[in-house]
Amino acid sequence: MRVLRIQHLLLSLLAGATVLLSSCRKEDEIIPSTEEQGGKPEPAGPIKGFFLLNEANMGSNKSTLDYYDYETGKYTHNIYAERNPGVVKELGDVGNDLQIYGNRLYAVINVSHLIEVMDVNTAKHIGKISIPNCRYIVFKDGFAYVSSYAGPVKIDPNARLGYVAKVDTATLKVVAECPVGYQPDELVISGDKLYVANSGGYRVPNYDKTISIIDLKTFTEVKKVDVAINLHRLELDNYGKIWVSSRGDYYHVPSKMFVFDPKTEKVTKTLDVSCSNMTLSGDSLFVYSTEWSYLTGENTISYTVIDTKTQEVIDRDFIKDGTAKDIKIPYGIATNRERGEFYVTDAKNYVTPGRLHCYDLKTGTRKWSVKTGDIPAHFAFTHKQLQPKDPK
Repeated sequence: MRVLRIQHLLLSLLAGATVLLSSCRKEDEIIPSTEEQGGKPEPAGPIKGFFLLNEANMGSNKSTLDYYDYETGKYTHNIYAERNPGVVKELGDVGNDLQIYGNRLYAVINVSHLIEVMDVNTAKHIGKISIPNCRYIVFKDGFAYVSSYAGPVKIDPNARLGYVAKVDTATLKVVAECPVGYQPDELVISGDKLYVANSGGYRVPNYDKTISIIDLKTFTEVKKVDVAINLHRLELDNYGKIWVSSRGDYYHVPSKMFVFDPKTEKVTKTLDVSCSNMTLSGDSLFVYSTEWSYLTGENTISYTVIDTKTQEVIDRDFIKDGTAKDIKIPYGIATNRERGEFYVTDAKNYVTPGRLHCYDLKTGTRKWSVKTGDIPAHFAFTHKQLQPKDPK
């Protein structure tokens, strides 16, 4: 258990992955994809399906990509390897973010220090972007903006400042870098400003506590705003407010959430809601937390819904059918209003395949569940159905 506790802290600080060693795979081994039935086959709307990036255990080089097709109800495991047999080491080590921009799918592979760029129609390799200790990615006007811890993946009280890399999506080249705070994590864009959550997670116990504000026109940091220690998540709501999460210190300072107003550049509200991840569905902010405490040696798990219009908690348990007990370590979350569904992933013990659970958005009851890769985490919904690996 002690190893798992240490594992969980580093999972939060480094890349959402663990540091336990796992068995190595042969370098030339290509693991074929497999299919599993998820939901019922039914006509798809504008959203055809979604990709799910599995982080996998740090050091195992087992990050994988899955795909769910709404029309067939088929969940396909590990689509990348067999579609890209010539790519050495496949996706790489610790998938930390997944986004679609235009006709391309971008997978941020943290410990491999790269972003894998794929064709969203086929999941075939287009190119790679090298950025050290890359974390999260957002896009605007033909450019990608990527947060980077800048230094090596390790706890270091003298860890350097991080930065945001600006990438030309036409050439996949880094064209500029903007220094920010220590160990920057999630980013959001509002207007012509980029907001960055600085964690300082490598410098424990001397965490950062700021949001960096970058002017995209000049690509310079114009201000830092104090919020709380060990910041992580950012979510922009429909009213122009940014929801911010703090992990706390895992001892006496709990995880909390904050409302940040970009117009005044001030925190306008604090909520005693712990947060590991969040996703917006209309005005409802779905928040789950797997909050580790070194004082108790346990995780405290919660599932909360916040009305972003009133900025009040409206539900303290959005899984209504008792199946939350089946989820050991909630690790990823997404919603699809078009289909009236939300999704929660389970990392289980971090070193074996996890699970994906699909729930009805209105009733909070489970519709279906499938096995995933190791540490399932990041969703990307696509309006283009994934093509067969060998189209006729």
